[in-house]
Amino acid sequence: MTLRRALGVAASDLYHQAWRLIVLNLLLGGAVLAVVLVSMAVPPAVVLAVLIGPVLAAVMHCVVTLAQTEDLRLAELSNGLRRYWRQGIALGGAVAVAVALGAAAVPFYARAGTWAWPFAALSAYLLLMFGVFQLALWPLAVFEAGRPLRAVARDAARAVAQRPLGFLALAFALLLVNAVGIAAAILPFLTLTISYSFLVSAHFALPKNPAREA
Repeated sequence: MTLRRALGVAASDLYHQAWRLIVLNLLLGGAVLAVVLVSMAVPPAVVLAVLIGPVLAAVMHCVVTLAQTEDLRLAELSNGLRRYWRQGIALGGAVAVAVALGAAAVPFYARAGTWAWPFAALSAYLLLMFGVFQLALWPLAVFEAGRPLRAVARDAARAVAQRPLGFLALAFALLLVNAVGIAAAILPFLTLTISYSFLVSAHFALPKNPAREA
């Protein structure tokens, strides 16, 4: 599916399932905010960030279900949490480690002197590409739930390699959407930008559903 088509179909899903997606948006945004607030009060509690992974996986399950079937029931949230909490912890942990390493590496090399600036740029680039990779990995981790995560990760890497410009454009489009949401509501979970971003990623990364393409 093209990016333009994915944006349009996701907007249609958003319109028809708005109140359910608001619930998902609030749940995910609330989980992130809770971890941030607790971590600010008790810095070692930042390890709780890994618990966001299962919530992300459950929300992605709901979004993939909607993208594939044009229907969504909130009962899918508990189903997704039960089925994908292990994948969520693994993927969430990988994201937390990568972000922590990137957040440490980029400033370190940037302050080390001009000789290290290429390493700072390389670290920032790798972190960016890791983020783009997540746009394919999370939908596929739910869609291909019966396969090992290593195999799913290979499929996600192959999907990004086959359409690198498409996934970069997807990342830019979603960054713009969420920037507008933040500007409009201060906190993005007060809008539907997070759920919409998940929907667009699912439509763009997953195989075509003939019923949705008709």
